[in-house]
Amino acid sequence: MDYSKAIASHLQESAAVKLKTAQTCLDEINTAVKAISQSITEKHKILICGNGGSAADAQHIAAEFIVRLSHRLERPAIPALALTTDTSVLTAAGNDIGFENIFARQVQAFGQSGDILLAISTSGNSVNILKAIRQAKHNNLYTIALLGKNGGQCKEAADLSIIVPSDSTQHIQEAHITIGHIIVELVEKTLYATR
Repeated sequence: MDYSKAIASHLQESAAVKLKTAQTCLDEINTAVKAISQSITEKHKILICGNGGSAADAQHIAAEFIVRLSHRLERPAIPALALTTDTSVLTAAGNDIGFENIFARQVQAFGQSGDILLAISTSGNSVNILKAIRQAKHNNLYTIALLGKNGGQCKEAADLSIIVPSDSTQHIQEAHITIGHIIVELVEKTLYATR
């Protein structure tokens, strides 16, 4: 069986979503880079959360901040924490206070005024993401939401919403990790390229 047409179609659709994102989200991505750069300059940190594939994206983006994205650039670690990785916390919170609170509880524990919450939801309607955003605002964090579709409830809850213009979960996720890479790359350049 030859899947060449299906493969080409997927790649073309993914590329089209990214091109649309370039047309509709430039200002928001630029604002995210500035906000994160300022927060890091002021000795704050980034908390990142998401479900499923977005949980993997949260870990991926945190790793890029901590280790580095550009191997041409020597820099110190940027403090970032994926709220998706501690299985003891996730299972205890899910069991004792409900899955909808697994991220909000960690934001309550770790989030300090001036920090950034980067919350990822393809639908914008994940209850645990919405609650994390609300808790972050209560703790005086600046909230950035990576979203898709129409942005859902998170669109209005976050300080800054970056909404990928697609209804396809997989293409939204593909664009989200691209946006994550762009943000990390530009934060690196902003803070450390002149060293």
